[in-house]
Amino acid sequence: MSDRIADIWGARTPHAKDTPWPVRVDTHLEAPLTEGDVDRWVQSACVLCSNGCGCDIAVKDGRMVGIRGRAADTVNHGRLGPKGLYGSRQWNRTDRLTRPLVRDGRGELVESDWDTAMDRIVERSRRLLESEAGGLSHGFYTSGQLFLEEYYTLAVIGKAGLGTPHMDGNTRLCTATAAAALKESFGSDGQPGSYSDIEATDAVFLFGHNMAETQTVLWMRILDRINGPNPPRIVCVDPRTTKVAEAARETGGVHLAPLPGTNQALMNALTREIIHRGWIDEDYLTRHTLGFDELKDTVEPYTPEHAADICRVPAGDIRRAAEVFGTSERVLSTVLQGFYQSHQATAASCAVNNLHLLRGLLGRPGCGILQMNGQPTAQNTRECGADGDLPGFRNWNNPAHIRQLADLWNVDPLVIPHWAPPTHALQIWRYCEQGSIKLLWISGTNPAVSLPELRRIRDILGKDSLFTVVQDGFLTETARLADVVLPAALWGEKQGTFTNVNRTVHLSEKAVEPPGQARSDLDIWLDYARRMDFRDKDGAPLITWSDPEGAFEAWKECTRGRLVDYTGLSYDKLRGGSGIPWPVNDEAPEGTDRLYADADFPTHADVCETYGHDLLTGGAIGEEAYRAKRPDGRAFLKAAPYVPPPEAPREEYPFAFTTGRTVYHFHTRTKTGRARQLRRAAPQVWVELSAGDAGRLGVAEGDLVRVESPRGAMEAPARIGRGRDGVVFAPFHYGYWDQPGTDGAAPDGHPRAANELTLTEWDPVSKQPLFKVGAARVTKVADATGPSHAPTTTASAPADPDGVPGTVGGPDAEVVEQVNAAAPPKPPRQPEASRNQPGSGGSTASAAGTEG
Repeated sequence: MSDRIADIWGARTPHAKDTPWPVRVDTHLEAPLTEGDVDRWVQSACVLCSNGCGCDIAVKDGRMVGIRGRAADTVNHGRLGPKGLYGSRQWNRTDRLTRPLVRDGRGELVESDWDTAMDRIVERSRRLLESEAGGLSHGFYTSGQLFLEEYYTLAVIGKAGLGTPHMDGNTRLCTATAAAALKESFGSDGQPGSYSDIEATDAVFLFGHNMAETQTVLWMRILDRINGPNPPRIVCVDPRTTKVAEAARETGGVHLAPLPGTNQALMNALTREIIHRGWIDEDYLTRHTLGFDELKDTVEPYTPEHAADICRVPAGDIRRAAEVFGTSERVLSTVLQGFYQSHQATAASCAVNNLHLLRGLLGRPGCGILQMNGQPTAQNTRECGADGDLPGFRNWNNPAHIRQLADLWNVDPLVIPHWAPPTHALQIWRYCEQGSIKLLWISGTNPAVSLPELRRIRDILGKDSLFTVVQDGFLTETARLADVVLPAALWGEKQGTFTNVNRTVHLSEKAVEPPGQARSDLDIWLDYARRMDFRDKDGAPLITWSDPEGAFEAWKECTRGRLVDYTGLSYDKLRGGSGIPWPVNDEAPEGTDRLYADADFPTHADVCETYGHDLLTGGAIGEEAYRAKRPDGRAFLKAAPYVPPPEAPREEYPFAFTTGRTVYHFHTRTKTGRARQLRRAAPQVWVELSAGDAGRLGVAEGDLVRVESPRGAMEAPARIGRGRDGVVFAPFHYGYWDQPGTDGAAPDGHPRAANELTLTEWDPVSKQPLFKVGAARVTKVADATGPSHAPTTTASAPADPDGVPGTVGGPDAEVVEQVNAAAPPKPPRQPEASRNQPGSGGSTASAAGTEG
């Protein structure tokens, strides 16, 4: 038995390079239950990070009572992380929404019934559609935690039923830059790399990615290589001293800790060093890329010394990191929020792609890029078009792609909004503020805690001109401000599929009934479509399916011939074994482990998802200019100079303020905050200061401090940590639903949400908010009554551990770990390159078959 609060990553199973990752099956059941007490195990995959770990849900007496990793799944080989082990089910029997709520004449939310709630929505929706604004009066803001079938249904309703371009998700906050960088470099969304690259690589570069806390099972996979023979070197780019940074030092790698907002200067210096040292594949560059000369000219001024002055990191460390990248035979790179939520996000993330293209390190074992996601089903939000993109990775600026969807849905092409780029999330909120969007439908997300500048968001949600619908499993801070609240079924209470970072599709079966009158998001939107009577151009119902499997079959047709090809998948095929990575079709019947083995990219003008953008301004490149480049399957080396961030520390606000996650919580804690073990491990918010800054401010461990920006403030106990001077960190998870002395929606004089301070600015290409760029000041409010509640097991560990109790889980956190419980599953085999791979105009991906 293992306490997986205290020992986050569990027992090691070391192995050598190019050998399979051993199986370890993790199981956690409610005490005193054993596996023999379980009535049945129901197949699923975890939805508490973006890793997508296969699992089985334990059911007894109609309740979810535990979880077990799936040994046969290629994603996790049986392992689960703390959030999955403890946070997957306990919320099922807590303070769930069980009936619809509507706002009465006194302005109070009161319980109602489905007909009353849906009639209110439909009446308001029809009235607005009859107005001059029509569909432009409607906005949808969804999640990265629903199922594929639900996103696709929502996309068809919004794009073909209402004709609104105002659709996005909270994926804009976490994964938009991943999509943008992949489109800019390779012509389409879709991860080139595979988790299995970890078994084969010589070096792992983690750019702004605290994998040890955000994707714990993937970090276990790396730890088992680090602890085995011929371990990979780790290079970490992060201003905090994370477990990843510690591993970088231990493996002979490098920890680069740039000031927030300076990533592009660092990346330009790394690129310049790679070019100057001759660590490039000239043949690959000539045959498979465009833009080398411009890239070389752009990065030329960024010597290691020049970048060191900007980033405040040693020039020698920049050279050392470049050497690791340039001399390792195989390199895997991962990228996450430290780049995505920072200044010049798309430019810096494209620079990672550039490094791999310069050396030709793509499409073969150990050589990959994982532009990571932040949520379990964010990939589906993007694939299905629920985030504003067109379904199936189509190009909104390509008339032929619009006609494809119009034919598929049997609607006039003019109905589908494509006259301008889709409206991104922060613009949707601005339109709500200005009054042009009058109905906002929020599903599965909590923007009253997760968006920047929260006081403004609360003001928008409180506007009389905005009719707000929230569907969720809980009465969140956002739901408390809605006009209608719809109770939604959650994971384990409904059926559907979802896709993780490395394109692996899992089926999640329904394990138990939802509480009370709660319904799946799919059923809610099907009900709305029926009541609105959406029709195609022949008068037939627009939505032709009535259950999850029917929606999945409809989605498959939408993907036919595209890179994101699901046509070879079915619910039956997804049952019983491992998840399967797309594309899956006649050429790749068992899935595709990694893309671009033959370096033919989906950049053909008739195929690509975008014609690209200027990375500095966000200006769109037109079709004519794009065709003139004649990409014809070649990847783009995208260049941009460094420019200073929009807000930097100054005399009044001398600190850089940045936000992030802790390993024990997910998003705004609607699930994890209701799990005993996770809540005890990180019960309250904290603020991290470096030891040097704390000394200058006269702040000791646990002292109450106030952090202020030009937009707002928060108060929390201080953790004197191990980060770099000049940077203040706070986790963004904590809002007000469980804070005594508040109404559950707003601080009422006791602000603790990190996003009270953050900036309403976004990247010019991806439109992702800059949560990790901002200026703040710190003042001491009161002496400590004890140490802060920040965990000691992670990046928030104290600089001086004396007097700070260690973070432990206790008896109810014990997990059974069965090492070598089965033979390791094999990833899809890479066969001969096929010229018929979808979405490329040629051969793009290495199709997959069963490894013999």
